[in-house]
Amino acid sequence: MSDSFLTFPPVTDQVREAMAISLRGCDELLPQEDWLRKLARSQATGQPLRIKLGLDPTAPDIHIGHTVVLNKMRQLQDLGHTVIFLIGDFTSLIGDPSGRNSTRPPLTAEQIKVNAETYRAQAYKILDPEKTELRYNSEWSDALGARGMIELAAKYTVARMMERNDFHERFKAGTPISVHEFLYPLMQGYDSVALKSDIELGGTDQKFNLLMGRHLQQEYGQEPQCILTMPLLEGTDGVEKMSKSKNNYIGITEDANTMFAKVLSISDVLMWRWFTLLSFKSMAEIEALQKEVAAGRNPKDAKVMLAKEITARFHSTAAAEAAEQDFIHRSKGGVPDEIPEVSLGGAPLGIGQVLKQAGLAPSTSEANRLIDGGGVRVDSAVISDKGLKLAAGSYVVQVGKRKFARVLLG
Repeated sequence: MSDSFLTFPPVTDQVREAMAISLRGCDELLPQEDWLRKLARSQATGQPLRIKLGLDPTAPDIHIGHTVVLNKMRQLQDLGHTVIFLIGDFTSLIGDPSGRNSTRPPLTAEQIKVNAETYRAQAYKILDPEKTELRYNSEWSDALGARGMIELAAKYTVARMMERNDFHERFKAGTPISVHEFLYPLMQGYDSVALKSDIELGGTDQKFNLLMGRHLQQEYGQEPQCILTMPLLEGTDGVEKMSKSKNNYIGITEDANTMFAKVLSISDVLMWRWFTLLSFKSMAEIEALQKEVAAGRNPKDAKVMLAKEITARFHSTAAAEAAEQDFIHRSKGGVPDEIPEVSLGGAPLGIGQVLKQAGLAPSTSEANRLIDGGGVRVDSAVISDKGLKLAAGSYVVQVGKRKFARVLLG
């Protein structure tokens, strides 16, 4: 550890503001005093800090819940620090055991390559590509070799590894743990050594892996990184964490109209948490907006601001404006100018089958549930009869506020 780290440079108002930005919405920042010292030293010397985020390209796309950590990276990037977006092309071959109750199946090299390119493109919708250091951990992990891997493994004990919750629970339950899974946190920690990171970001489920980086940096004689964990974002239902399997997500590649409408669908309470974790507005701006709403301003005004900001980030300002107009049009009972056209045979056809075959409901039982809830319209008329059969002809079928299809029955 350098002697300069043992001294505490002056903490200026600028450093305090940087600390407040670091803490905004975070779950934990450890150790806070070390991070404050790093920030103060950076300002005193003009040397940017190295901010690390590693993501394994395990899926082809991401939703806005995944962007919470990327947003924090952008905030720190805007303070002038060096952001390192690390794609785990090597660690993906192992598979992250975090939060898993079984061994994660490894990805093929081709899957990793395709997903990594998609991750890069999606991350640059938030990070400034001109100020982002893009790295792949195969750069140093492949070169480590068998001898290096053995030397690395010697720097951590099995007993400490088994303190990890997911490993501990799987061991108690008699669920198999493969030896290669122990390598994952070691390799993620070694990434911090290779990159000489000052702080590493991740979700709350990554705390063990982030602390491993801090430990290994000390083992290799480096100044230990701080760790910053961000909470998991609740989905549009306001209850479960955002997940495709829960159907409460907003994909960042979804069309602008759908994205805008989904943000507007969240509750007034959840809106403020989304502002904190997803908006680039300052906390002072958000707090001022909260006071206006508390004083009587319509909370929908604030929600529209959030919806437009998020939609513009992943599409454009013009697309966000158009999405707002589309939403207003639909809320007044209007039909979008462009809706999918579906040709179905076998007229007459029951309304449940129409909804299912047109892709407006996953099953006839779900279609019946939607009808019972008053959420189905045919040519603007609400349908309440589950036994309705549609004769040959053309119909505009609507489910909820956002799903439309022009159905042709012959």
